[in-house]
Amino acid sequence: MDGTVYKGSEVIKGAPEFVERLKRKGIPFVFLTNNSASGRKHYLNKLNGMGFNVTIDNILTSATATFRYINKHHKNASVYPVGTHKFVEEAKETGLCIVDDDPDTVLLAFDTSITYEKINKAYNFIKDGAEFIATHPDDLCPTEDGYDIDIGPFIRLFESMTGVNATVIGKPNELMIEMAAENMNVPKGGMVMIGDRLYTDIKMAADNNIRSILVFSGETNEEDLKNSDIRPTMTAGSVDELFI
Repeated sequence: MDGTVYKGSEVIKGAPEFVERLKRKGIPFVFLTNNSASGRKHYLNKLNGMGFNVTIDNILTSATATFRYINKHHKNASVYPVGTHKFVEEAKETGLCIVDDDPDTVLLAFDTSITYEKINKAYNFIKDGAEFIATHPDDLCPTEDGYDIDIGPFIRLFESMTGVNATVIGKPNELMIEMAAENMNVPKGGMVMIGDRLYTDIKMAADNNIRSILVFSGETNEEDLKNSDIRPTMTAGSVDELFI
């Protein structure tokens, strides 16, 4: 979503109309976001407030995917979250066992409320044997004025200090593609990924042999594309140029 249909609090020109064209044609769609600072309800309210007529089933976040992953593969694990209050509350709602000490798992999200205490506790838990899971790998989060530091540098911080590699769930992890296909009830091969980031959106498409459209309305510019080995199926200035 960030950089593809909006930037911060600003709608990208033509994005709501693009979604309406999809709906008129009966083409299923899912909004994917790696931003794990807020839950699906937040994004639903944000999208609807911007003029997108969508439902919560049209939204899949890296947080949602991560909660499903832990509940499926690490049932009954105790989890120490490094995330916003909204993120922690959503984690609890999905049935995760949230603890403040001696966890089985450290779960790192995009935490705009991060503190030294959280960083130090997470470091010690991972060093002492807790599994390290992160919601997504993004280095930057787009805003209407530029970019904020995202989760990527913190992943590298914990990995370098503990020697433990993170399990990263969000884009470009195949899990996001599989969940999106399941939400839309379509085969993976029938999907097209539209996004503004080469190293998450377009890489995920390339890794899973699905078509992709890189839009230049967010993080990536044409010079970045020239210097990258990751290739989209096609490019566009924004979704406003895509006529269905």
